[in-house]
Amino acid sequence: MEFSNLSLVQILEALKLGNFLGKKDLEILETQELIDRKRAQFFNITSENVREVIRERSLIFQSVITDYHKLPLKDNNTLENLWKFWLPLGIKLADKCQNLGHPLVQGILGGQGTGKTTLAKILILILDKLGYNTISISIDDIYKTYAERQLLQKQDSRLIWRGPPGTHDVSLGIETLDKFRQSNHQSSDNLIPIPRFNKSLFNGAGDRIEPEMVSKVDIVLFEGWFVGVRPISEKAFHAAPPPIITETDREFARDMNRKLIDYLPLWQKLDKLIVLYPTDYHFSKQWRQQAEQQMIASGKSGMSDEQIEKFVEYFWKALHPELFITPLINNTELVDLIIEINSDHSIGKIYQPNYLS
Repeated sequence: MEFSNLSLVQILEALKLGNFLGKKDLEILETQELIDRKRAQFFNITSENVREVIRERSLIFQSVITDYHKLPLKDNNTLENLWKFWLPLGIKLADKCQNLGHPLVQGILGGQGTGKTTLAKILILILDKLGYNTISISIDDIYKTYAERQLLQKQDSRLIWRGPPGTHDVSLGIETLDKFRQSNHQSSDNLIPIPRFNKSLFNGAGDRIEPEMVSKVDIVLFEGWFVGVRPISEKAFHAAPPPIITETDREFARDMNRKLIDYLPLWQKLDKLIVLYPTDYHFSKQWRQQAEQQMIASGKSGMSDEQIEKFVEYFWKALHPELFITPLINNTELVDLIIEINSDHSIGKIYQPNYLS
């Protein structure tokens, strides 16, 4: 296996330099594609079409790699992730788009630090090479305005940070996605406004800014930390996991759960949902600490470890990953792909719902 992985990296480095695939290269790549049956099944790769898939992907790989500097993530795993995951996923989305009469609206759910924004940027670059005009919208972009959230906080002092259910303009999100779903992505010149949010305004409280105007969009990536999450039974809070400990915590969790009902019409606008699933949700604290340390090292202000602890746990109290995200792993109606994220941000297993059960 180590030899195969080493050979894969060598092959990709050669492709990056513009070389063609040789017979031995094809044999190694074919083995790599078929060894993980569940992954191959999702990406429609079989022993009959594997060679054709590899040849097609190698051409796209070389096209994308010309803009390597534009990739938002470049590390030792970049080439392998591009080959084994990002490119097949981009091709899959492009294929799904062709069968729709409207732009594809793909949801991406991922908790703090899972890389949902990075994934969206990479997919936009790949899909552009495939000839598809793709945009990304974050659930952050539909936050209520600063003035509205100030009023909201006076009504509910528990909403100390933006982000939990109730701090978004759900109707704005529905209206925006409806405009895409009702448009003909191939011929429409109509401009569609995309809401945008600037987190740096009002000393970090953030506010909505002028919308971005777009047209002829083929694929919309709608990402966020609880995109697609459904309300659960209130009984689940009787023995909820930490940090939901006190009755006050449980009441907050119940209220946030009820607020999710308002988001269901928005989730209905999604064609499907990808879940970025940490192998341990506690990694969010570690990732947040790393991000803050990098900010501090660059001369910017950042949170202390104690502040990060309170910040992350606040969102776990609102929508705990074990209660709200874990159940989606087995939901074949709502979710089409689960992507496991390891502690070092590397990609783990890739599978469809119900695979692990």
